[in-house]
Amino acid sequence: MVHPISVSELTKQIKSALSSPEFQSVAVEGEISNFVHHRSGHMYFSLKDPQSRIKAVMFRGRNQRLNFVPKNGDTLVAVGSIGVYEPNGEYQLYVDLLLPKGVGALHLAYEQLKEKLELEGLFDPSRKRALPALPHRVGVITSPSGAALRDILHVLTRRHPGVRVLVFPSLVQGEEAPDSLIDALTKAQHTDVDVIIMGRGGGSFEELSAFNDERLARAIAQSSIPVVSACGHETDFTIADFVADLRAPTPSAAAELVVPMQEELISGIASLQARMARSLERRIQAERRYINQLSQSPVLQRPEHHLRQRRQRLDELWTGLSRYLRHGVIPKRAQLKNAVGKLEALSPLGTLARGYAICQNAEGEIVLQAEKVATGDVVHVTLHKGSLSCIVEGRHT
Repeated sequence: MVHPISVSELTKQIKSALSSPEFQSVAVEGEISNFVHHRSGHMYFSLKDPQSRIKAVMFRGRNQRLNFVPKNGDTLVAVGSIGVYEPNGEYQLYVDLLLPKGVGALHLAYEQLKEKLELEGLFDPSRKRALPALPHRVGVITSPSGAALRDILHVLTRRHPGVRVLVFPSLVQGEEAPDSLIDALTKAQHTDVDVIIMGRGGGSFEELSAFNDERLARAIAQSSIPVVSACGHETDFTIADFVADLRAPTPSAAAELVVPMQEELISGIASLQARMARSLERRIQAERRYINQLSQSPVLQRPEHHLRQRRQRLDELWTGLSRYLRHGVIPKRAQLKNAVGKLEALSPLGTLARGYAICQNAEGEIVLQAEKVATGDVVHVTLHKGSLSCIVEGRHT
């Protein structure tokens, strides 16, 4: 007999079965129906063909990157994974990407890889590095026979004739191109180049596919040297463009971004020199005026007069101090001595020194009469030197 399981357990088993890799990256083409753009931002709809229908959901974090708004009746390609919504026991498509119908395999792979690498953070602007202000040596990865290399060299030598260029020959088209580009990029890491230009001239989407390779994208991201991607024309975008530290619309534009114009540098240096000279001249003039003011001051013109005045003032202060000592300090000292004598005469310490003692009870009160204490009480007796703690054994009145 088959052991029964709960509906929840059966649903969990189905969900587990649909978690296999073959259902985690699928592209489904179908017509959209029952489209709802919920106020939460999520999109709920169905994909159907003449025979079947499947529910789908595209969460807000995914659909915010759409450059169009889907509507009922549109035939689209949905890329995502199959899962189970357990409360209803329904399987549905969790959509990561929506593309118009008719998208080719290369375009679909491009969009999927772009989505994947973007989620990993490889396109994050915060990880991109600034280019050196004036590179000493520029590395160029491209085909040695292509027009892109000639354009790059022409622009580099025109803008800054002193810059050195190291070319890393590579294939830029065909099945072997990705490996060739990765190999050239790896070799560049062991040289003294300050920045790398990687690119080629324009071409069709298929001809640029080498620059959409995932392994190349990760190699660019791991490069220790800043990389400028310059693939195709201004309207062409590749995965390498998104991963690189800087994207240039054309190879010639990349060369212009990498090195400054020599004339502009010379002009800038001349401008800085002129500003520095003007600033130095202003500082010298200000110091000269200050010296003139000092030289015209009475103190410097007649220093002996200033010293005589200070010496006279010192004599006056000394005379005043002597007068105060005679008429103020000495009489006060005699008064203080007289007061000290009176205090010593009245001080109980003097009495104690003559053999008397002070007796205090437990509360610290001075005992003047024997009847104020009882037999067995503890009293404290202060002597001229030291004190005693005593127990009363008897009293005499």
